[in-house]
Order: sequence, then structure tokens, then C-alpha cells
Amino acid sequence: MKIKKGDTVEVLSGNDKGKKGEVLEVIPKKDKIIVKGVNVRKKHIKPRKQGDEGGIISVECAIYSSKVNLVCPKCKATTKVGYTIDKDEKVRVCKKCGAKIK
Repeated sequence: MKIKKGDTVEVLSGNDKGKKGEVLEVIPKKDKIIVKGVNVRKKHIKPRKQGDEGGIISVECAIYSSKVNLVCPKCKATTKVGYTIDKDEKVRVCKKCGAKIK
């Protein structure tokens, strides 16, 4: 996958179109990611032990990685990710400005 944990991404489609957020988790087997503040759902929690409180909490759910674009840290624009080889190491590169992405 071209998106890594800790990257800033912008959502391209769906209810959260245009929102930006940090990638919290990457699930490569399902080709999905979890983004902070995007695709937030309500989850009902049942108290498990005596003294615990139940309630309703908000949880970020996974979305397909094809629905997001990476935001370049240098040019601050949404961009596709390219790769170059630098000193026998594969490095991610911004397709618009050519800056290296950590």
C-alpha cells in the first residue's frame, strides 16, 4: 500500500468528502485504513463487570484506501504517490512537487 500509518490524507468520496485526517491504522489484507475523525460511528457498550458503566461511544471505522489521497507535507496538496530508488532504498515521492515523503 502507498499509504502508511501517520500520513495525512484527504477523503475523495463518500459522506466525509473533503475531510483531512491522520491515518491511525492500516489493514493491508482488506486494503482499508482507519482515519482520525472520518467515518465515525456510534457503538453501544454493555457494562461487563459490576461497577463498569455502559454507554454509547464514537468509533472511527475503516474505509477503503482507494477513497483517499495523500496530502504532501511540502506542497500541502493532495497527490498521488510515486516511488524512486535512492541509495538502494525505495522512497515514496510526491508526484506534483517531487519531494520525498518519509
